[in-house]
Formats: sequence, C-alpha cells, structure tokens
Amino acid sequence: MIENRCDCKPQNLKIVNKAREKMPDYRDISDLSDFFKIMGDSTRLQLLIALQTGEFCVSDLSYLLNMTRSAISHQLKALRVSKLVKTRKDGKTVYYSLDDDHIREILEKSIEHIQEK
Repeated sequence: MIENRCDCKPQNLKIVNKAREKMPDYRDISDLSDFFKIMGDSTRLQLLIALQTGEFCVSDLSYLLNMTRSAISHQLKALRVSKLVKTRKDGKTVYYSLDDDHIREILEKSIEHIQEK
C-alpha cells in the first residue's frame, strides 16, 4: 500500500475506501486524459461531430469547415492515431468515419449535457 502524504484525516473513511477501490489504474487515467485532450480541440471536435452524419472525404470536410485540405488532414491524422476515426479507401479517395459507436455516444451525451437548461 502506498503511504498517504495527505496532512489530514478523512471524515468518512468508508466512502474514501469505496472510491479508492473503483479508481482506475493511473495508466488508464493518463490515457483518458489524453483522450480528452484530443477531443478538446475545437477543430477536431467539429470533425467528429460532422462524422456523426457518416463518411466524409477530406475535400468534403474542408468545404464543410471552410479550412484547407492540409489543415483537415493534419487534424484527421491526430484523430486516427488516437483511434477516434477510421478510414476506408475507395480508389484514390480516403473516407473517414467515427471509429465506433462509443465515440458517437460520448459526443451525443456531451452535447446533451451542455445544452441542458
């Protein structure tokens, strides 16, 4: 067990221990932090929201967001490396889509949360 460096005593040790049992491994927390950093960029978030509609090629995403293909490609690479989007090639054209339904659900719940009034 790790020595506790806190300079206070818990008021409710039972709930502290319950939370400690449910706390993910630090590596998982670090990965989750990286996940939110990737999703925290407004351009990448716009791309993810657009991809909820379906597959897009870089040109269509560029037109939609009024950005250069180079800028869109750069952001899509970060999303692909982070396993938030996947690709499908049709001839010379690469199509991007959300990697799985978890990403879609996270986006839907997040938007629902911020739109609560």
